[in-house]
Amino acid sequence: MATAATPSVAGPAARDRLRRAGALAPVLAVIALLLVPGGGRAQGGTGGTGTVADAASGLLVLICLVRVVRGGARPLTRTAAVVLGLPVLGICLAAITSNDPASSLPGVARYVQVFVLVPAAVLLTVRDRRDFAVVAWTLVGLALFQGAVGVAQYLTGTGASYQGEDIRAVGTFGATDVMGMATVVSYGLVVVTGIALGSGPGRARTAALVCAGLLFLPLVLSFSRGAWIATVLACALQLVLAGPLRAVRVGLAAGALGVVLVGGLGIGSDLVEQRVASITRVTAAPDQSVTDRYTMWAAAGEMWRAEPLTGVGLKGFPQYRDAHASVALSSGSDTAGAGAAFQRQPLLSPHNMYLLVLSEQGLLGLLALVGSWSALVVGALRGCRVNSGPGSGSGPVSGADCALVATGLLVWQLVDFFYADIGGPSTVLMSVVLGLAAWWSLVGARRA
Repeated sequence: MATAATPSVAGPAARDRLRRAGALAPVLAVIALLLVPGGGRAQGGTGGTGTVADAASGLLVLICLVRVVRGGARPLTRTAAVVLGLPVLGICLAAITSNDPASSLPGVARYVQVFVLVPAAVLLTVRDRRDFAVVAWTLVGLALFQGAVGVAQYLTGTGASYQGEDIRAVGTFGATDVMGMATVVSYGLVVVTGIALGSGPGRARTAALVCAGLLFLPLVLSFSRGAWIATVLACALQLVLAGPLRAVRVGLAAGALGVVLVGGLGIGSDLVEQRVASITRVTAAPDQSVTDRYTMWAAAGEMWRAEPLTGVGLKGFPQYRDAHASVALSSGSDTAGAGAAFQRQPLLSPHNMYLLVLSEQGLLGLLALVGSWSALVVGALRGCRVNSGPGSGSGPVSGADCALVATGLLVWQLVDFFYADIGGPSTVLMSVVLGLAAWWSLVGARRA
């Protein structure tokens, strides 16, 4: 009798796992396909790369659309539709008022894909905290793989060129997208920090701590100043939200780990120290990358002052850059290493998402985008308050875990946008991350 009853119990559970895997497969495919080395250039701004992951994101949107049509029910709440759809207003207005509307159309497609369609598709695909956990741990898996490749590149001298040596960890993204691996590893580190500080199962928290230790080193070896700053601030906020005592304990542990890896073992310590010092070296002998960044920021500000409400139009920054930039701007950045020959990478964006939107979409476009993101942050923080403590649900991740992960990812992205913008193969992963966080902010926090 007991033997006969086993299939009846395991059968529905197995079928449920298969259905869940099938439903999440399009989202997981987008993440997994970022393991494929990109062959396109890491263009900034509204430039696309045409990677297989981008194609998979389009398939994800199409599959989600078919599901919605077949379901027949209203897929999004009114609040979710307004929050996710708000950026469309600024995007379309900037395209209509552009001096060259035809050249702005690709920018419309890219912005809508990145900030509206893919996040909405992820939100509609994720059904509960178990799905949230699957996607989050898949992000961690991608981060571990890219981080391992990056560390190997540093140790073997096969990474991207940095100060004359091929030691910069870039993973499979190559020398033309040096921010790709740093972004992926940062996402993974923020995810495992949230899970380690949450109230989920003990085994999950232990695994998260181990993964955090493994991801720390490749983030350091990425030599990405923006990723460092965003990760420190996002994880610090997670620590504060998790409680002051836990924040002190984990902060001391993280500090000790950093001293051992970078100081005690001497892994890139001199180069890291120089890179950190360069963050604030703006007037006293700054390096050329810092000079270029601030020069492009100033050019973006000049474009906005010329067209304050609607900007110069999508994809307009490269066209108007030289007319507004000072002579301090170089013709491009040098890229080499990681299997690529030396080349000059053109500077096509200000490497600041807020200034890029302000210059190309004006104040109206910036308010629309920032308003959408702010609503997501408010929802995530509200979820932190409601789902704090051990009584926030059972399962692979608790409500507190989801709240800390979603809040950390959103804060990381919004801080990183001060030093980066969209462009490159990792952009589509940012869309998935925004969709995952949007699910918690707009749907999950109310269900947990």
